[in-house]
Amino acid sequence: MACKAFTISLLCFTIMTSFQATLAFANNKAISRDKPCKHMVLYFHNIMYNGTNQANATSIKIHDSHGALGPFDFGTLVVFNDPMTADHQLLSTPVARAQGFYFYDMKDNYNAWFALTLVFNSTEHKGTMSIMGDDIIALEERDLAVVGGTGDFFLTRGIATLRKNAVQGIEYFSLQMEIKLYECY
Repeated sequence: MACKAFTISLLCFTIMTSFQATLAFANNKAISRDKPCKHMVLYFHNIMYNGTNQANATSIKIHDSHGALGPFDFGTLVVFNDPMTADHQLLSTPVARAQGFYFYDMKDNYNAWFALTLVFNSTEHKGTMSIMGDDIIALEERDLAVVGGTGDFFLTRGIATLRKNAVQGIEYFSLQMEIKLYECY
């Protein structure tokens, strides 16, 4: 009798496992590098605080009382809350805010590591998109990973390609951010 109950339990377990595996494979979408499920281009505008532009600044350098280590700002942390626009104009209506930080992580060249969240609150999109990765500033194009999101971007994944748009000294820079999402729910 115990052997029959065990056999029935094992059979039920096998059927349930097979059913769950079938559902998992049925919901699995093919991911194609050439065909993202969502594509958008935004512009990131960063205005560094210089001691006199408090009203307009969107970012500030944070470091200890000794300053950065070396000529490439090694160890400097920058915290930002920058507007993201749909075109390259700083004064265009923002479609999102980029909130996060980056720090300079090389002593012999400019290089930064980014962690940011794009916060959308418009008629077109609501939710957040989390992005992180190494920004090798010397490259024309560099990719950061889109690692998740909320709202319209629930659990999304993809690539955010950064390209230099404009630079005005150390106080202002703008980046084009081409976002290709490969997992959209």
